[in-house]
Amino acid sequence: MKTKDLIAKKLRREKAQERKNRNIQAAKKKQVEENQDVGYVIPAGFEEDVLAEANRLPLGSIEQSEILRRRDMRDILTFTIDPDEAKDFDDALSFQIQDTGHYQIGIHIADVTHYVQEQTALDDEAYERATSVYLVDRVIPMLPERLSNELCSLRPDEDKLCMSVVVEMDQEAKVIRHKICRTVIRSDYRLTYRQAQEMLDGEKSGKLAEALEVLDRLAKKLRSNRFRQGAINFESPEVHFILDEQGEPKEIYFHSSLDTNHLIEEFMLLANRIVATEIGRKKKEGDEHAKEAKPFVYRVHDNPDPEKIGKLSNFIKRFGLHLKISGNSKTTHKHINNLLSDCQGRACQTLVETLAIRSMAKAVYSTDNIGHYGLAFPYYTHFTSPIRRYPDMMVHRLISKYLLQSKALCRHDKEELEQACVHCSDREYAAQSAERDSIKEMHARWISQHLGEEFDAIISGVTEFGLFVQLTDTLTEGLVPIRTIEKNDYMQFDEENYCLIAARSGKTYTLSDSVRVRVSKVDIERKLIDFVFNTPEDALRSVKCVEQRCEMIKKNLEILKNEK
Repeated sequence: MKTKDLIAKKLRREKAQERKNRNIQAAKKKQVEENQDVGYVIPAGFEEDVLAEANRLPLGSIEQSEILRRRDMRDILTFTIDPDEAKDFDDALSFQIQDTGHYQIGIHIADVTHYVQEQTALDDEAYERATSVYLVDRVIPMLPERLSNELCSLRPDEDKLCMSVVVEMDQEAKVIRHKICRTVIRSDYRLTYRQAQEMLDGEKSGKLAEALEVLDRLAKKLRSNRFRQGAINFESPEVHFILDEQGEPKEIYFHSSLDTNHLIEEFMLLANRIVATEIGRKKKEGDEHAKEAKPFVYRVHDNPDPEKIGKLSNFIKRFGLHLKISGNSKTTHKHINNLLSDCQGRACQTLVETLAIRSMAKAVYSTDNIGHYGLAFPYYTHFTSPIRRYPDMMVHRLISKYLLQSKALCRHDKEELEQACVHCSDREYAAQSAERDSIKEMHARWISQHLGEEFDAIISGVTEFGLFVQLTDTLTEGLVPIRTIEKNDYMQFDEENYCLIAARSGKTYTLSDSVRVRVSKVDIERKLIDFVFNTPEDALRSVKCVEQRCEMIKKNLEILKNEK
């Protein structure tokens, strides 16, 4: 690199670091003012130079010269399926039946790196953030909205530039051939998961409904094949909040995945796997003299720690469940799936699923490919969400360099790529921490509206200072302090058997026990909730009882008024 270029790069990095430091200080100040945890920093707004750069990018029609450089797929049935509230549509599917009876399926991903070039303020900011953050009440995007919600979003009836994986697939969901290429598309429909599901469940009339039916059938075959090959089925209902106009939680509900969620998931997994295999695999598998794989960004998931698996196996025996330990990874996959299936519908389900997940290694980004244990893929990457994940942007640039002979700048030195992988993994962890804290805060805000009320719960944790309980209907978690459990008795902590025992009465409280608890105390700022088992000695002091008594008095007064 020329001296002038090196100086320019250094200046850009220094400016980016200054911007990062300002973001950090502003975020920390806000967190301190709001008495929040400052263990991680999530920047909010974008600085002027970043926004100015985004605003200079032209909206509207795409130049004909750019279209001519791409595969034109605008005349093929294309649609997006996303959550109801989504505005950043970064993936779309196209569908066409070929003369052979095979299906041509396009998995189209927004070509973000066409607009966001390396060594720009936009790219530096995206790199520092590394991911969008999805809090309960808002989204903190990785890219300014001009890009995420407008320029790059695959909105219907607009020509859009994409990086695509186009596959030819037979009736059994076998990929006959594939092509990774730059495309221009035009989405015909913007569907929500619910709308797409209603079409699947209803009468199959029209090209869109027929396409959905075929894609759903193929996705189910892909999913079945994936589990048969050893993928682990970690799927549990997600907690969602309905907020009022002031942003306060009105209601908590569970969201279970629909067939249409699985449809999109399977084709995104397929695209990620194809891209990673195409670049990561040597030209000739098994040939010692084959050219080494090019430096690349993988999404890897290591084998579980045998010690953690052993502890999980011993622990679940108290619930009458079993997990066979084997040195064969495929056997281990199978038995973990059997365990998850056996605990379905039982009181201990949530607890066992949580412990099983915790026994697994954490998925990270790396240039060293060790495969993905949870998905049972030898090659896997993240390619399908460049609007909200920086590793996907890196993958797009590497595809351009390795497969499409682009001369654009991109990180390709393995050491530099690995540093970026570590950074992105760290930012992902920070985002997940922020998202978990956001959920905990909303739980605290919701339960604060129900002081004194009683709920069904299960014991989800046992410690020397008390019992953690989780409400059955909302998964809200809090602590029953040890001093409140048994009056006039001493509680003994049995660490080996995960239980508390009352010394005099002998009453035992252990994991997964069903209990009835009352909301005692809530600290919203610290996201802490206290429950108690016992009801107040004077029942009229219970908030719920007071409300009921007031309602009764009101009704009696109305009766007396009418009698007059």
